[in-house]
Amino acid sequence: MKDKLLEWLNLALVANIFLVLFSFFWLAIALIGHAFNLPLGLDLWYQLWEPVFTPAIGILMAGALLSGILGWLNRRFGSNKLNNS
Repeated sequence: MKDKLLEWLNLALVANIFLVLFSFFWLAIALIGHAFNLPLGLDLWYQLWEPVFTPAIGILMAGALLSGILGWLNRRFGSNKLNNS
């Protein structure tokens, strides 16, 4: 059960990183378009920043921290379990 939950969590984090990367490339393209007075969605990007992209970045950072902590705990305490068996 734990493995299945971690598998789904990892899948969600992978999807989240693609959303964050998509938003970054969209911003870069929209800023280039803005420099050339082309409407490439910069206003829409700004509208989506607070409700969509900010939480996605926060979830990505929290997932990275949680993954690191769980990996450290697993190495620290999981390996002792194997050595005692």
